[in-house]
Amino acid sequence: MMQQHSRPAWVLARPRPWHSHHGSCQVCRSLLWRLRLALEKYLDIGEDMNVPDDFTQNEMVTGMWWRHLVAGGVAGAVSRTCTAPLDRLKVYLQVHGTKSTGIKTCLQHMLREGGFWSLWRGNGINVLKIAPESAIKFMSYEQAKRVIRGNQTRELTIYERFCAGSLAGGVSQTIIYPLEVMKTRLALRKTGQYKSIADAARKIYLLEGPRSFYRGYVPNLLGIIPYAGIDLAVYETLKNSYLRKHSTNESPSVLLLLACGTISSTTGQVCSYPLALVRTRLQAQAFTVITANSGGTISAQPCTMTSLIRDIFRNEGVPGLYRGLTPNFMKVAPAVAISYATYERCRETLGVNMT
Repeated sequence: MMQQHSRPAWVLARPRPWHSHHGSCQVCRSLLWRLRLALEKYLDIGEDMNVPDDFTQNEMVTGMWWRHLVAGGVAGAVSRTCTAPLDRLKVYLQVHGTKSTGIKTCLQHMLREGGFWSLWRGNGINVLKIAPESAIKFMSYEQAKRVIRGNQTRELTIYERFCAGSLAGGVSQTIIYPLEVMKTRLALRKTGQYKSIADAARKIYLLEGPRSFYRGYVPNLLGIIPYAGIDLAVYETLKNSYLRKHSTNESPSVLLLLACGTISSTTGQVCSYPLALVRTRLQAQAFTVITANSGGTISAQPCTMTSLIRDIFRNEGVPGLYRGLTPNFMKVAPAVAISYATYERCRETLGVNMT
């Protein structure tokens, strides 16, 4: 698993005190937005397609913002570690899954090949990349907001935040993308193939060159476009449909708006999942097409995004573009629960007060 796959979602969804206002008030809107981002994050299709959090001015001045980031980072590390077997199963199905191989078959193969602890392959680097990705995305998002806002002091609209968040996501993904490739390679490695993360990076560099660390980069960025567009379109369509059928003085309830957000984010994730699968396969396969040149020698040519999509569609049909979606959804509930519980404990330890 836009997992996927990144500041943990509960940093983005910091709980706020509940009250009796209607769902249209600013506090409710803020809470709903954060809850939507939490749900989006744990569908984890493209590593991180959500919009970073807006910290209050008081949090920025007092330094509470970095405590939120630390608590969220710890929560993300614990959550990813606990759900790593499902994440590796998803990656394995994306790359090696066929019509005749299901979840049970792939799980049995992984256990036979590497034993119980092999289910956590790739988790180390998945945890290590939390800090740099969060820092880069946070700084990029703040700079993007300043550019969009200009000299004004107004709040950004939801669409402007999406633009700023997409730009920040693109910057962070560009910088830390080699770690994404390393995560996929380490998750799919055979027993004894690599001695460590450094050994894996050295071998990949020597055998395949520096460009291999950016394989799948294009579909990874392209996945943000359908996800963000579909998410916004479905959310606004559902909400407006409700408003047309009810009194204009009746504000949508919090639960209704949350349901709209859940449906829209899920739809966006599912629609952009094929690009996530193609990205993962490109990351995993250095050279996949064998051709003969005029001299009669055999050479390996890198597989392209379009050729890979054609091959998957021709050999496996539409279901082939959704391999690994089931374990991806299976990890949503435990990931959210573990991350929330860990975040709350870290928040209390660091003395972070909810504002």
